[in-house]
Amino acid sequence: MKSLHKAFCVLCLLLQLSVAAAQMPELPDFTGLVEAQGATVVNISTMQPARGNRNSSAYGSNGSNGSTGLYGPFGRQAFDENDPAFEFFRRFVPPNQAEDTATQEMRALGSGFIISADGHILTNAHVVAGASEILVKLADKRELRGRLLGADMHTDVALIKVDALGLPVVRLGDPGRLKVGEWVVAIGSPFGFENSVTAGIISAKSRLLSQESFVPFIQTNAAINPGNSGGPLFNMRGEVVGINSQIYSRSGANTGLAFAVPIDVAMAIQAQLKSHGRIVRGRIGVVMRDINKELADSFGLIKAQGVLIDAVEQGGAADRAGIVAGDVVLRMNGALVRNSAELQRMVGATRPATAAVLQVWRKGAMQDFSVTVVEVQEGRSATSVRETADKSRNRNPQTTLTMAERLGLQVAEPGAVQQKKLRLATGLLLTDVQGSAATAGLRAGDIILSLVAKGVTSEIRGVQQFNALLEKAGKNASITLRVMRGESQTFVSLKDYSQDSW
Repeated sequence: MKSLHKAFCVLCLLLQLSVAAAQMPELPDFTGLVEAQGATVVNISTMQPARGNRNSSAYGSNGSNGSTGLYGPFGRQAFDENDPAFEFFRRFVPPNQAEDTATQEMRALGSGFIISADGHILTNAHVVAGASEILVKLADKRELRGRLLGADMHTDVALIKVDALGLPVVRLGDPGRLKVGEWVVAIGSPFGFENSVTAGIISAKSRLLSQESFVPFIQTNAAINPGNSGGPLFNMRGEVVGINSQIYSRSGANTGLAFAVPIDVAMAIQAQLKSHGRIVRGRIGVVMRDINKELADSFGLIKAQGVLIDAVEQGGAADRAGIVAGDVVLRMNGALVRNSAELQRMVGATRPATAAVLQVWRKGAMQDFSVTVVEVQEGRSATSVRETADKSRNRNPQTTLTMAERLGLQVAEPGAVQQKKLRLATGLLLTDVQGSAATAGLRAGDIILSLVAKGVTSEIRGVQQFNALLEKAGKNASITLRVMRGESQTFVSLKDYSQDSW
């Protein structure tokens, strides 16, 4: 009887385990995707003048000392000797044997993928930068010499060509349909290990990694390492949605932070490279930032969406069209502008000499401005736009008046001599910053030019008026100040968190 009871208990337990297993979500199967698309991925090696010292290698010493950074080229920053991977690569990956001479050459490794049956291949610009020779190794082990048709360092996209026909071709996906959290697969040659497959999810979309970038990067936690650069990022339908470009790491190895160029951006670039061998990109001459909740509240916007114009280049395209600092761009040619990366991409993709219509939120109302886009000149940057925007001069307060206590602001009105020297008709000088104002990033020496609250922009004419505007905004209101700092203007948002004393 006891044995029957024991058997019954075991049977119940097995049934419970089977039910629990049936209820568990099924993990994705990547085998079909890899079998179908693996042959479209290539290994790329280059010969180029060496920049390192004798015996430098994949694990060699570029003096990184474990510093955090974005990694693109193979070996741009080396492994720290304390990294667990250092010993493995020291023992099993052969170092470069080239001599330490001015004519020394070394091989760099990367990946790429085939976009046309007649041999057009996409990869990263940094993979082939400065290459004197490009060698492409196909999945069937054929090795073909490649020639560079063009490269764009701003987007890190390059197009190369091999002489072959009937090659397997990737299928292109739509990055706009990607959802954060969906599975993706990377195939490439990390550290030279060809056709390596890793999987992860989309961590974020439209990452702007710098003000100079034209790319709304896709962020993923799929394992990407040096050598994966230029390889494809696939969705679960087997479509390429991005080109693996950079990783954020302390050692140069994967830490779960990788960034890919969206394939629609890359294909637009390659089309120009294929036709002209160079990229023609538009600009309008502004410095911009994303709208956050505090800025949206200050400007009277319903959603934290759009781009705030921080500064306008004097004489530039936006300036000639009537765009001013403090405008919020919500649409371009009817298309919604969600963030600065998106507007930068839209403007950059516009052919120079073409008129674009910007829909702008100004002082609580919508206005349309027609801006004639001009061509980007090498060396132009957000910094240079700031340098040509309205400039401030030396700031020497003559008198110190009352403090805007709730926000930690102490301001002064410049005297006539100082106003003439600063060439300012209006504005107040910040002589001391504490509390919320300091936390928000304001500094002593900033000049407050205007105040935005509840969708209303007010130019600052004096201390009493400034204090009255603060009181009118009310407690817990989001306030944005347009300030002049050095040779640039910027917007700073802060909030009054003060409470009645009790």
